[in-house]
Amino acid sequence: MAGRYIKGRRLIKFLIVIVLLLLLFGGAARIVVAGGAKSLDMGDRLLGGGGGRLLAAGEPYGKGARQALDIWVPVNATEADRLPVVVFFYGGGWNSGARGDYGFAGRALAAQGFVVVIPDYRLHPEAHWPDFLEDGAAAVAWTRRHIAGFAGDSDRIALMGHSAGAYIAAMLALDPTWLRGAGSDPAILRGVAGLAGPYDFLPMGKGGSADKAMGNIRPAERTQPIAHARGDAPPLWLASGEEDEKVRPRNSRNLAAAIERAGGEAMLRLYPGMGHTGIVMALAQPFRGKGPVLEEAADFLRGVTARRIAPAEGDAQ
Repeated sequence: MAGRYIKGRRLIKFLIVIVLLLLLFGGAARIVVAGGAKSLDMGDRLLGGGGGRLLAAGEPYGKGARQALDIWVPVNATEADRLPVVVFFYGGGWNSGARGDYGFAGRALAAQGFVVVIPDYRLHPEAHWPDFLEDGAAAVAWTRRHIAGFAGDSDRIALMGHSAGAYIAAMLALDPTWLRGAGSDPAILRGVAGLAGPYDFLPMGKGGSADKAMGNIRPAERTQPIAHARGDAPPLWLASGEEDEKVRPRNSRNLAAAIERAGGEAMLRLYPGMGHTGIVMALAQPFRGKGPVLEEAADFLRGVTARRIAPAEGDAQ
């Protein structure tokens, strides 16, 4: 009897996996954009995405309903560890997304040896620019203050994001206003890995998600990461799919070129045959074969978080 029960459970799991695969492969672009990251996360769990565990869920970094974050750590992490930290901002056009649907990103990066913080942030229509930037900065400031209690090293923090989340990450790194406003030092950031981020998108399409979230800001250039390009910014790794028709690869190209002209460090990575959602789906099973996004992003993040920060003049050596 027990054997038949176990076989039945395996059959149900197998059928769920098949349905998920059909959904994901049949409508991949629609799934992630239309709130289907939940399905992607479920597929990742069922298909072997592992190496990380959820250490804290819904940890508040502010008083608002959407000012909370999840923390993922490697499965064998202990309280005594001081591991590099990645704060991951999900995308969704500044109007959708939920931290609980991005466990696939948390597991993937935790398996690479990082403590991963995934915050929610306020969304349109309830929020507008710069509310989501202020939330992102508050989440990073909270991480700086508290991550040592979750196996993380508060001196080795990097940012990562996809689409609107990559925008938030880039703005926090390039414009010191936001982290200073959150009571933190912008110099704490070691680097940014951006996936398919909108960094140079003027003029905004009338009625589009960007226009709705920030179209009333004047001058509009204030909203553009490229307008804040500077030579002393943290290193940037800017990746885009060559087939991305939602956020054109020129956004990554232009920002990388602007940072380099200013004397800073920016690496551009374009993935052939990959679109806007495919680049983040490549973090999850079974889509890692679409391109080495996880491996290359993790290599960059390991490099920048491994660097020793020189002590300030007058500090003990």
